[in-house]
Amino acid sequence: MQKKGNEGRGGPLAGMRVLDLSQIMAGPFCTMTLADLGADVIKIEKPNGGDDSRQMSPYVDGESACFAQINRNKRGIVVDLKHPDGQAVVHELAKWADVVVENYRVGVTAKLGVDYAALSRINPKLIYCSISGFGQTGPYAKKGGFDLVAQGMTGIMTMTGEPGGRPLKSAIAIYDIGAGLTAIYSILAAYIHAMKTGEGQHLDVSLVECGLPWFAWEAGSYFTDGTIPTATGSRHRYDAPYQAFKTADGYIVLGAANQRTWELLCNDVLKRPDLVVDKRFLTNADRIHNVDVLEATLEGVFAAETTDHWVERCADANVPCGPVNDFRAAMQDPHIRARDMVVEVDHPKIGRMSVIGVPTKFSHTPGSVRKAAPTFGQDTNDVLRSFGFSDERIGALRSAKVIA
Repeated sequence: MQKKGNEGRGGPLAGMRVLDLSQIMAGPFCTMTLADLGADVIKIEKPNGGDDSRQMSPYVDGESACFAQINRNKRGIVVDLKHPDGQAVVHELAKWADVVVENYRVGVTAKLGVDYAALSRINPKLIYCSISGFGQTGPYAKKGGFDLVAQGMTGIMTMTGEPGGRPLKSAIAIYDIGAGLTAIYSILAAYIHAMKTGEGQHLDVSLVECGLPWFAWEAGSYFTDGTIPTATGSRHRYDAPYQAFKTADGYIVLGAANQRTWELLCNDVLKRPDLVVDKRFLTNADRIHNVDVLEATLEGVFAAETTDHWVERCADANVPCGPVNDFRAAMQDPHIRARDMVVEVDHPKIGRMSVIGVPTKFSHTPGSVRKAAPTFGQDTNDVLRSFGFSDERIGALRSAKVIA
């Protein structure tokens, strides 16, 4: 079998070979990140519409901008996994792969003949990562799970928003992304293990479970004295001032989370040394206890000047502070741009398009955005030829609507 990939192309994961059976966000985010870091990723989509994110607007020349943002650096093929010949195609690719990522509902891959049991018989070294709503076992295993459901079940929606308000979800799909991130570090750990031992394994990642370790402070309180965390707006539960404050023309976020920073804020930024000796604000515990008064007092000062004014004053005093940007302002921020967190790539239909850059800067093996997301079935012929499929066999598979 000819094994054509991106070996030698660069990136710390150059040489890793990934078969991506996932769709929407959690799995594709995982495989996109692996691809950004150099892995050769072949994405398999279903014939009827492909990845469901292709149906998400906005569109440019019929191409989903959402799909394009999260599927760059991948080769894309279309295979019908419900057809035995389509399953045979995946079995061929599984011999090549180091990693398989899927996020079907539990039990579906077994019906399709592409589950861990089937593919590990073909390739015992295979790292097979399953991402699902609730995991492969347990009473909820076969239920469908989405980011919103995970946010609701784990308590974060009751901690988000203003006190006494309706439960609010995060503005971004934090559990989808969190599951993708969990899958990434789990795959890398298993990959290192496989390099040392030659042993593959099945990784079981759950949307609901991936976020639970994030609740470190909340777990500390709940497991100690039964405290159930509630919504605190932008305030921190245990530090003050550590929140957003209104200014003359917008909002800032300010983190005076220790005594030294609090004193710098009062003395050097606000020119209010009286606040340092105010009995209501002497210690962090005092400031938390009197946070309503603290907020009103500080906001009364901040409202007199602009956001830029306070950001500059805080920077001069080494007090952590920043503006509350909308997304446009964030994407235009000169620091974000200087750090290459907005980059451009040429898409065959969308044209020149901007995407989010690679967040980790490697000194010797940098990740990169090398190519745009594939159009539907863009690489089917080339990929199958590279695996030794003859033109006659490819034509037969196409005639049978196994590939597209």
